[in-house]
Amino acid sequence: MAGASLRVPTVLSADELMDKSFKRASKISKKGSDALDGRKKTALAKVTASGDIVISTLDGYVGKFPRIDKGEDFFPELIDLVIGIDRYKKALGALNWASNRIEKLKNESLREIKGTKDPKRIDGARNSFYGRMSSVIKRIGDDLLFLQESKNKLRRLPAVDPGVPTLVTAGFPNVGKSSLVARLSTAEPEIAPYPFTTKGIVIGHIKDDWRVFQVIDTPGLLDREFEDRNKIERQAVLALRYLTDVMVFILDPSESCGYSMDRQSALLDAVRGNFPGVPIIVAESKSDMLDRHGENISFSAETGEGVDALMERVLPLMRASLREKAARAEGE
Repeated sequence: MAGASLRVPTVLSADELMDKSFKRASKISKKGSDALDGRKKTALAKVTASGDIVISTLDGYVGKFPRIDKGEDFFPELIDLVIGIDRYKKALGALNWASNRIEKLKNESLREIKGTKDPKRIDGARNSFYGRMSSVIKRIGDDLLFLQESKNKLRRLPAVDPGVPTLVTAGFPNVGKSSLVARLSTAEPEIAPYPFTTKGIVIGHIKDDWRVFQVIDTPGLLDREFEDRNKIERQAVLALRYLTDVMVFILDPSESCGYSMDRQSALLDAVRGNFPGVPIIVAESKSDMLDRHGENISFSAETGEGVDALMERVLPLMRASLREKAARAEGE
Protein backbone atom coordinates (compact mmCIF):
# COMPACT_ATOMS: atom_id res chain seq x y z
CA MET A 1 0.00 0.00 0.00
CA ALA A 2 1.70 3.18 -1.16
CA GLY A 3 1.17 6.62 0.25
CA ALA A 4 0.18 7.89 -3.17
CA SER A 5 -2.59 5.31 -3.49
CA LEU A 6 -4.35 6.09 -0.24
CA ARG A 7 -7.62 7.52 -1.52
CA VAL A 8 -10.03 7.73 1.35
CA PRO A 9 -13.40 9.53 1.50
CA THR A 10 -14.26 12.76 3.26
CA VAL A 11 -16.05 11.81 6.48
CA LEU A 12 -19.18 13.69 7.59
CA SER A 13 -19.60 14.68 11.21
CA ALA A 14 -22.49 13.18 13.20
CA ASP A 15 -24.56 16.35 12.73
CA GLU A 16 -23.82 16.49 9.00
CA LEU A 17 -24.77 12.84 8.57
CA MET A 18 -28.09 13.35 10.38
CA ASP A 19 -28.83 16.48 8.34
CA LYS A 20 -28.17 14.59 5.12
CA SER A 21 -30.48 11.78 6.20
CA PHE A 22 -33.37 13.94 7.43
CA LYS A 23 -33.27 16.38 4.50
CA ARG A 24 -33.69 13.48 2.13
CA ALA A 25 -36.58 12.05 4.16
CA SER A 26 -38.32 15.43 4.45
CA LYS A 27 -38.78 15.62 0.67
CA ILE A 28 -40.64 12.30 0.45
CA SER A 29 -44.38 12.15 0.03
CA LYS A 30 -46.35 9.13 -1.22
CA LYS A 31 -49.92 8.84 -2.45
CA GLY A 32 -52.15 5.98 -1.34
CA SER A 33 -55.60 4.56 -1.93
CA ASP A 34 -56.82 6.74 0.94
CA ALA A 35 -55.38 9.15 3.53
CA LEU A 36 -54.27 6.38 5.90
CA ASP A 37 -52.63 4.39 3.11
CA GLY A 38 -50.80 7.51 1.88
CA ARG A 39 -49.65 8.25 5.43
CA LYS A 40 -48.37 4.72 5.90
CA LYS A 41 -46.56 4.62 2.54
CA THR A 42 -44.96 8.00 3.23
CA ALA A 43 -43.77 6.88 6.68
CA LEU A 44 -42.36 3.64 5.25
CA ALA A 45 -40.52 5.53 2.53
CA LYS A 46 -39.14 8.13 4.97
CA VAL A 47 -37.82 5.50 7.37
CA THR A 48 -36.33 3.46 4.53
CA ALA A 49 -34.65 6.44 2.83
CA SER A 50 -33.26 8.06 5.97
CA GLY A 51 -31.94 4.77 7.31
CA ASP A 52 -30.47 3.63 4.00
CA ILE A 53 -28.58 6.89 3.50
CA VAL A 54 -26.86 6.53 6.86
CA ILE A 55 -26.21 2.81 6.41
CA SER A 56 -24.74 3.18 2.91
CA THR A 57 -22.62 6.14 4.03
CA LEU A 58 -21.18 4.27 7.00
CA ASP A 59 -20.62 1.10 4.95
CA GLY A 60 -18.88 3.23 2.33
CA TYR A 61 -16.46 4.60 4.91
CA VAL A 62 -15.68 1.13 6.25
CA GLY A 63 -15.13 -0.21 2.74
CA LYS A 64 -13.02 2.66 1.39
CA PHE A 65 -10.65 3.18 4.29
CA PRO A 66 -7.66 0.85 3.84
CA ARG A 67 -7.42 -2.36 5.80
CA ILE A 68 -4.30 -2.08 7.91
CA ASP A 69 -2.77 -4.76 10.10
CA LYS A 70 0.34 -4.44 12.17
CA GLY A 71 3.21 -6.29 10.59
CA GLU A 72 6.65 -6.02 9.14
CA ASP A 73 5.79 -3.46 6.51
CA PHE A 74 6.56 0.22 6.03
CA PHE A 75 3.11 1.78 5.86
CA PRO A 76 1.42 -0.14 8.68
CA GLU A 77 4.31 0.91 10.92
CA LEU A 78 4.11 4.47 9.66
CA ILE A 79 0.33 4.66 9.98
CA ASP A 80 0.50 3.24 13.49
CA LEU A 81 2.78 6.13 14.37
CA VAL A 82 0.67 8.75 12.63
CA ILE A 83 -2.85 7.76 13.73
CA GLY A 84 -2.60 4.61 15.86
CA ILE A 85 -3.78 1.37 14.27
CA ASP A 86 -5.69 0.17 17.35
CA ARG A 87 -7.73 3.39 17.53
CA TYR A 88 -8.21 3.30 13.77
CA LYS A 89 -9.60 -0.24 13.89
CA LYS A 90 -11.83 0.69 16.83
CA ALA A 91 -13.32 3.61 14.86
CA LEU A 92 -14.04 1.45 11.81
CA GLY A 93 -15.54 -1.21 14.08
CA ALA A 94 -17.79 1.40 15.68
CA LEU A 95 -19.07 2.48 12.26
CA ASN A 96 -19.76 -1.12 11.33
CA TRP A 97 -21.66 -1.62 14.58
CA ALA A 98 -23.70 1.54 13.97
CA SER A 99 -24.59 0.48 10.44
CA ASN A 100 -25.83 -2.91 11.65
CA ARG A 101 -27.71 -1.34 14.57
CA ILE A 102 -29.49 1.17 12.34
CA GLU A 103 -30.41 -1.58 9.87
CA LYS A 104 -32.04 -3.48 12.73
CA LEU A 105 -33.87 -0.39 14.03
CA LYS A 106 -35.08 0.42 10.54
CA ASN A 107 -36.51 -3.05 10.00
CA GLU A 108 -38.24 -2.99 13.41
CA SER A 109 -39.84 0.36 12.60
CA LEU A 110 -40.97 -0.79 9.16
CA ARG A 111 -42.63 -3.85 10.69
CA GLU A 112 -44.39 -1.69 13.27
CA ILE A 113 -45.65 0.77 10.65
CA LYS A 114 -46.84 -2.00 8.34
CA GLY A 115 -48.66 -3.73 11.20
CA THR A 116 -50.84 -0.85 12.37
CA LYS A 117 -53.75 1.22 11.09
CA ASP A 118 -53.44 3.80 13.84
CA PRO A 119 -52.16 7.14 12.43
CA LYS A 120 -50.59 8.03 15.80
CA ARG A 121 -48.68 4.74 15.93
CA ILE A 122 -47.48 5.28 12.35
CA ASP A 123 -46.13 8.75 13.19
CA GLY A 124 -44.81 7.52 16.53
CA ALA A 125 -42.90 4.63 14.97
CA ARG A 126 -41.35 6.93 12.38
CA ASN A 127 -40.35 9.56 14.96
CA SER A 128 -39.05 6.90 17.32
CA PHE A 129 -36.83 5.57 14.57
CA TYR A 130 -35.49 9.06 13.88
CA GLY A 131 -34.67 9.51 17.55
CA ARG A 132 -33.04 6.11 18.02
CA MET A 133 -31.02 6.47 14.83
CA SER A 134 -29.83 9.91 15.97
CA SER A 135 -28.70 8.41 19.27
CA VAL A 136 -26.67 5.75 17.47
CA ILE A 137 -25.05 8.35 15.19
CA LYS A 138 -24.18 10.56 18.16
CA ARG A 139 -22.52 7.60 19.86
CA ILE A 140 -20.05 7.32 16.98
CA GLY A 141 -19.50 11.08 16.67
CA ASP A 142 -15.95 10.86 18.04
CA ASP A 143 -15.16 7.97 15.71
CA LEU A 144 -16.35 9.93 12.68
CA LEU A 145 -14.23 12.90 13.74
CA PHE A 146 -11.22 10.65 14.31
CA LEU A 147 -11.56 9.12 10.83
CA GLN A 148 -11.79 12.52 9.18
CA GLU A 149 -8.63 13.60 10.99
CA SER A 150 -7.03 10.29 9.98
CA LYS A 151 -7.95 10.92 6.37
CA ASN A 152 -6.18 14.28 6.47
CA LYS A 153 -3.08 12.66 7.96
CA LEU A 154 -3.11 9.72 5.53
CA ARG A 155 -3.20 12.10 2.59
CA ARG A 156 0.01 13.73 3.83
CA LEU A 157 2.01 10.51 3.91
CA PRO A 158 4.93 10.39 1.47
CA ALA A 159 4.34 9.11 -2.04
CA VAL A 160 6.59 6.11 -1.64
CA ASP A 161 5.81 2.73 -3.18
CA PRO A 162 6.94 -0.12 -0.91
CA GLY A 163 6.61 -2.49 -3.87
CA VAL A 164 9.49 -0.78 -5.68
CA PRO A 165 13.06 -1.65 -4.56
CA THR A 166 14.35 1.26 -2.51
CA LEU A 167 17.83 2.62 -1.97
CA VAL A 168 18.12 4.74 1.18
CA THR A 169 21.02 7.06 1.94
CA ALA A 170 22.27 7.64 5.47
CA GLY A 171 24.97 9.67 7.19
CA PHE A 172 25.36 12.94 9.05
CA PRO A 173 24.01 16.21 7.57
CA ASN A 174 26.10 17.83 4.84
CA VAL A 175 28.01 14.67 3.89
CA GLY A 176 26.49 14.77 0.39
CA LYS A 177 23.38 12.57 0.61
CA SER A 178 20.96 14.90 -1.17
CA SER A 179 23.58 15.70 -3.82
CA LEU A 180 24.02 11.99 -4.50
CA VAL A 181 20.24 11.46 -4.74
CA ALA A 182 20.07 14.32 -7.25
CA ARG A 183 23.01 12.89 -9.22
CA LEU A 184 21.43 9.40 -9.41
CA SER A 185 17.88 10.52 -10.19
CA THR A 186 16.48 10.56 -13.71
CA ALA A 187 14.57 13.76 -12.91
CA GLU A 188 14.54 16.41 -10.21
CA PRO A 189 14.00 14.63 -6.87
CA GLU A 190 10.70 15.36 -5.18
CA ILE A 191 10.44 16.65 -1.61
CA ALA A 192 7.61 14.74 0.07
CA PRO A 193 6.17 15.51 3.51
CA TYR A 194 7.06 13.04 6.18
CA PRO A 195 5.99 12.91 9.82
CA PHE A 196 8.74 13.55 12.39
CA THR A 197 10.86 15.74 10.14
CA THR A 198 10.16 19.29 9.03
CA LYS A 199 12.40 18.93 5.98
CA GLY A 200 10.45 16.14 4.28
CA ILE A 201 12.05 13.17 2.57
CA VAL A 202 13.80 13.47 -0.78
CA ILE A 203 12.54 10.93 -3.32
CA GLY A 204 14.29 10.27 -6.62
CA HIS A 205 14.09 7.49 -9.20
CA ILE A 206 16.89 5.49 -10.79
CA LYS A 207 16.42 4.03 -14.26
CA ASP A 208 18.14 0.70 -14.92
CA ASP A 209 17.22 -0.48 -18.43
CA TRP A 210 13.48 -1.22 -18.08
CA ARG A 211 13.63 -1.22 -14.27
CA VAL A 212 12.90 1.75 -12.04
CA PHE A 213 14.14 1.98 -8.46
CA GLN A 214 13.52 4.53 -5.72
CA VAL A 215 16.32 6.42 -4.02
CA ILE A 216 15.51 8.27 -0.81
CA ASP A 217 17.25 10.65 1.55
CA THR A 218 15.66 10.97 4.97
CA PRO A 219 16.79 14.16 6.71
CA GLY A 220 16.00 14.06 10.39
CA LEU A 221 15.97 10.25 10.67
CA LEU A 222 19.30 8.64 9.79
CA ASP A 223 21.53 11.66 10.23
CA ARG A 224 22.27 11.81 13.94
CA GLU A 225 23.07 9.62 16.92
CA PHE A 226 20.29 7.28 17.98
CA GLU A 227 20.53 8.20 21.64
CA ASP A 228 19.38 11.71 20.71
CA ARG A 229 16.04 10.41 19.46
CA ASN A 230 12.73 10.24 21.26
CA LYS A 231 10.58 7.11 21.26
CA ILE A 232 8.48 8.15 18.26
CA GLU A 233 11.53 8.95 16.16
CA ARG A 234 12.98 5.54 16.98
CA GLN A 235 9.72 3.97 15.79
CA ALA A 236 9.96 6.04 12.60
CA VAL A 237 13.39 4.54 11.98
CA LEU A 238 11.82 1.11 12.48
CA ALA A 239 9.20 1.93 9.85
CA LEU A 240 11.94 3.05 7.49
CA ARG A 241 13.80 -0.23 8.04
CA TYR A 242 10.94 -2.13 6.37
CA LEU A 243 11.20 0.13 3.32
CA THR A 244 14.97 -0.12 2.84
CA ASP A 245 16.26 -2.77 0.41
CA VAL A 246 19.78 -1.36 0.08
CA MET A 247 21.49 1.43 1.99
CA VAL A 248 24.38 3.66 1.05
CA PHE A 249 25.98 5.08 4.19
CA ILE A 250 28.03 8.14 3.31
CA LEU A 251 31.15 9.17 5.19
CA ASP A 252 32.83 12.54 4.68
CA PRO A 253 36.55 11.97 5.32
CA SER A 254 37.23 15.68 4.76
CA GLU A 255 35.09 16.33 7.85
CA SER A 256 33.90 19.53 6.15
CA CYS A 257 30.39 18.39 7.13
CA GLY A 258 31.23 19.40 10.69
CA TYR A 259 31.45 15.90 12.17
CA SER A 260 34.60 13.94 12.99
CA MET A 261 35.23 10.56 11.40
CA ASP A 262 34.98 9.00 14.85
CA ARG A 263 31.40 10.30 15.24
CA GLN A 264 30.55 9.32 11.68
CA SER A 265 31.86 5.78 12.28
CA ALA A 266 29.86 5.54 15.50
CA LEU A 267 26.69 6.51 13.62
CA LEU A 268 27.48 3.88 10.98
CA ASP A 269 27.73 1.23 13.70
CA ALA A 270 24.40 2.36 15.18
CA VAL A 271 22.68 2.26 11.79
CA ARG A 272 24.04 -1.24 11.14
CA GLY A 273 22.61 -2.36 14.46
CA ASN A 274 19.17 -0.95 13.59
CA PHE A 275 19.05 -2.32 10.02
CA PRO A 276 19.87 -6.03 10.41
CA GLY A 277 19.82 -7.94 7.15
CA VAL A 278 19.91 -4.80 5.01
CA PRO A 279 22.92 -4.62 2.66
CA ILE A 280 24.86 -1.47 3.58
CA ILE A 281 27.42 -0.05 1.14
CA VAL A 282 29.82 2.39 2.79
CA ALA A 283 30.94 5.17 0.47
CA GLU A 284 33.15 8.20 1.05
CA SER A 285 32.02 11.49 -0.46
CA LYS A 286 33.80 14.66 -1.59
CA SER A 287 36.64 12.83 -3.33
CA ASP A 288 37.32 16.12 -5.10
CA MET A 289 38.38 17.47 -1.70
CA LEU A 290 39.98 14.38 -0.14
CA ASP A 291 40.39 10.85 -1.48
CA ARG A 292 41.88 8.43 1.04
CA HIS A 293 42.11 5.59 -1.53
CA GLY A 294 40.92 3.16 1.14
CA GLU A 295 38.70 0.10 0.97
CA ASN A 296 35.48 2.14 0.68
CA ILE A 297 34.20 3.43 -2.64
CA SER A 298 35.09 7.10 -3.04
CA PHE A 299 32.99 9.51 -5.09
CA SER A 300 32.17 13.15 -5.68
CA ALA A 301 28.54 14.09 -6.23
CA GLU A 302 29.75 17.48 -7.48
CA THR A 303 31.96 16.19 -10.31
CA GLY A 304 30.38 12.75 -10.77
CA GLU A 305 33.70 10.99 -10.18
CA GLY A 306 33.23 7.52 -8.72
CA VAL A 307 29.41 7.59 -8.99
CA ASP A 308 29.37 4.92 -11.73
CA ALA A 309 31.58 2.66 -9.63
CA LEU A 310 29.20 3.13 -6.70
CA MET A 311 26.23 2.20 -8.87
CA GLU A 312 28.04 -0.94 -10.05
CA ARG A 313 27.88 -2.05 -6.42
CA VAL A 314 24.32 -0.87 -5.85
CA LEU A 315 22.45 -2.09 -8.94
CA PRO A 316 23.05 -5.86 -8.60
CA LEU A 317 21.63 -5.69 -5.06
CA MET A 318 18.61 -3.69 -6.26
CA ARG A 319 17.95 -6.15 -9.09
CA ALA A 320 18.10 -9.03 -6.62
CA SER A 321 15.60 -7.23 -4.41
CA LEU A 322 13.29 -6.73 -7.40
CA ARG A 323 13.39 -10.46 -8.13
CA GLU A 324 12.58 -11.25 -4.49
CA LYS A 325 9.61 -8.84 -4.47
CA ALA A 326 8.30 -10.31 -7.73
CA ALA A 327 8.60 -13.84 -6.37
CA ARG A 328 6.76 -12.89 -3.16
CA ALA A 329 4.00 -11.21 -5.16
CA GLU A 330 3.51 -14.34 -7.27
CA GLY A 331 3.30 -16.47 -4.14
CA GLU A 332 0.59 -14.32 -2.50
